[in-house]
Amino acid sequence: MTKPQTWSQRFETALHPAIAQFNASISFDIELIEYDITGSQAHAKMLAKTGIISVEEGETLVSGLETVRQEYRRGELNPGVEAEDVHFAVERRLTELIGDVGKKIHTARSRNDQVGTDTRLYVRSQITAIRDQIRQFQQVLLTLAQDHVETLIPGYTHLQRAQPVSLAHHLLAYFEMVQRDWERLGDVAKRVNISPLGCGALAGTTFPIDRHYTAELLGFEDVYANSLDGVSDRDFAIEFACAASLMLVHLSRLSEEIILWASEEFRFVTLTDSCATGSSIMPQKKNPDVPELVRGKTGRVFGHLQGLLVLMKGLPLAYNKDLQEDKEALFDTVKTVQGCLEAMTILLSEGLVFQPPRLAAAVASDFSNATDVADYLATKGVPFREAYNLVGKVVKTSLAANKLLKDLTLDEWQGIHPAFEADIYDAIAPRQVVAARNSYGGTGFEQVRVAIAAAQQRLSKP
Repeated sequence: MTKPQTWSQRFETALHPAIAQFNASISFDIELIEYDITGSQAHAKMLAKTGIISVEEGETLVSGLETVRQEYRRGELNPGVEAEDVHFAVERRLTELIGDVGKKIHTARSRNDQVGTDTRLYVRSQITAIRDQIRQFQQVLLTLAQDHVETLIPGYTHLQRAQPVSLAHHLLAYFEMVQRDWERLGDVAKRVNISPLGCGALAGTTFPIDRHYTAELLGFEDVYANSLDGVSDRDFAIEFACAASLMLVHLSRLSEEIILWASEEFRFVTLTDSCATGSSIMPQKKNPDVPELVRGKTGRVFGHLQGLLVLMKGLPLAYNKDLQEDKEALFDTVKTVQGCLEAMTILLSEGLVFQPPRLAAAVASDFSNATDVADYLATKGVPFREAYNLVGKVVKTSLAANKLLKDLTLDEWQGIHPAFEADIYDAIAPRQVVAARNSYGGTGFEQVRVAIAAAQQRLSKP
């Protein structure tokens, strides 16, 4: 049988070993140990400041907690199931180190507000790290874009050839997506950065604590105004998982495109050996494992978001043991997002090579310049809808004759409509088709260079 815990004077027997194992969270919430120590140090300083304990006791607690931190960092503290959770593990070791003074650390505090504080400190820290990774990813996208302003790539709608675009413009679309991710995480951080410390188990405390002081020590911008809400709120965790899910949506979309581009049917990119693997039986193959894994791991993060939503949907106020289940979802979401960002950053920087000749051939072998024929006629005074219908017929007959628009003779063009002149060939050349789309936010080379400059400014700001 397990040894009785600190609350066991209320109980006649200890937990059944299997229930103790089932109940314990130490195997995963050890992830929070440094945040728990930091939060406890702030709590100890507040207890001393308010006179709840002496200044000397406060200093002893803070020093003892720092010793626990260093022991953990050296690998000397490895609590097992008997500790149940990280909070008790730290308190128990603290008491072993400094004696009965260690038992005072839990004065005016519950594990309910303690775990809420630890979790928020953890998520806040990880948001900062992930936003830094996003910036690195954006820099790689921007560098690629700078190298490929005048590289053309087919643009698609419905996965059908639509209009040619600048490859840089295509890459900058993902820059914009992850910019929203960066901003969204910053917004989530505002609601993460609220302190529940001092809410107690659910109703506050009878001790004259100073919640704003501990919040200030821990870098929180505010404190929860309602103790019931403070100990039971996990909106911040759900918001984080939602932001993470959207981020993975964007990485997965890019992954899908890279997988297509690397296929024999597209051949827009080749994969380098550093970011691809081979087949166990087909020696000629080079597999795009990185984007495939990112695409697969996206569903994993979606699952954590769904799990958190279901976890919370039926919980009455205030704290319930169900909330222990938020930790593994959060921890795995963080690790998955960080891993995917790192892998995709490496993939884009050194794992693939675009093939401009193949891309140029692709944009020159379709009817993606048909809209420009209609635009050409419109500039000659032909109503656009009339021009649109006329060009549709031209495409139909050209397909039947196995010709592209560029292959039509001037006589054939003028037979279609007398407004066509020799400059039609320049107007429908792929490079001109792209360059002409010079509206703000468009794919015209001039606009792309403006967008690159704006992106550089964004990255230069904190």
